[in-house]
Amino acid sequence: MGSAELHARVETLADLLVDTVDGGASVGFLAPLDHPTALAWWRERAEGVAAGRLAVWVAEDDGHRVLGTVGLDFPGRPNGVHRAEVVKLMVHRDARGRGLGRTLLAAAEESAASTGITLLHLDTETESPAERFYDAAGWTRAGVVPDYAAAPDGVLRPTSIYYKRLADTPPTS
Repeated sequence: MGSAELHARVETLADLLVDTVDGGASVGFLAPLDHPTALAWWRERAEGVAAGRLAVWVAEDDGHRVLGTVGLDFPGRPNGVHRAEVVKLMVHRDARGRGLGRTLLAAAEESAASTGITLLHLDTETESPAERFYDAAGWTRAGVVPDYAAAPDGVLRPTSIYYKRLADTPPTS
């Protein structure tokens, strides 16, 4: 999705972010998250998309309501051009359990691999449904950082760091 497409969907992307936080998912915001804050956050993402530092995918219903999204954040440093971070994988609460999260994650993984990315990483709240999701999707937990981030209710929670190799051969030095 390009920057203009992201701008065209910011309203429904903001709705998705509010729903995700209201549902208790730890995606960087405290509850309650108001719509203007979510809207501003998504508008800021358009700059990263325009600059090529961020790629975003969305899944919509027939009425063009965003049901899910995922992003890849590219570090842009010379020693990290082989890797990217999976960011903000979100599925609306009323669209969960249909494989949408898996489809979005697969799209990000496939796109990353097709552009030469060989390693993906992410963090997620320890013992959350998201952690079980990444385990089932073949990701490897590298470790846990205690009290890493506040959950939407403000309570500090541990975070699990995950990675996934997209290529069988290690990067060359």
